[in-house]
Amino acid sequence: QVQLEESGGGLVQAGGSLRLSCGASGRTLSDYIMGWFRQAPGKEREFVTRISWSTGSTSYADSVKGRFTISRDNAKNTVYLQMNNLKPEDTAVYYCAAAQPPRSLVSSRWYRLMSTYGYWGQGTQVTVSS
Repeated sequence: QVQLEESGGGLVQAGGSLRLSCGASGRTLSDYIMGWFRQAPGKEREFVTRISWSTGSTSYADSVKGRFTISRDNAKNTVYLQMNNLKPEDTAVYYCAAAQPPRSLVSSRWYRLMSTYGYWGQGTQVTVSS
């Protein structure tokens, strides 16, 4: 069983930065896929970014590309989301998620599906004021 806990959310002005953390417990996630999703009020939860723990490969939603960076710390079993140049439209609850590695080749779309991820954190609120 995997437990995920996010932290680092808060209120920031547009143009500012925040770093979210996702601590994992229950097992070592050395071969998992770690993702960040977000859900704004009245909207569906959407993919933000992901990292493959073993290879370090990443992908990003177009809306955050160039502003957000996902990274991992093996020793701390923690994934980070560095968010720069934040915009009011980034306001949302941000969720960390973990997926077991695929058993065969998958498309890039697989990484962006909520159904791919079997473990979720409780979420952390990010509010960007204009």
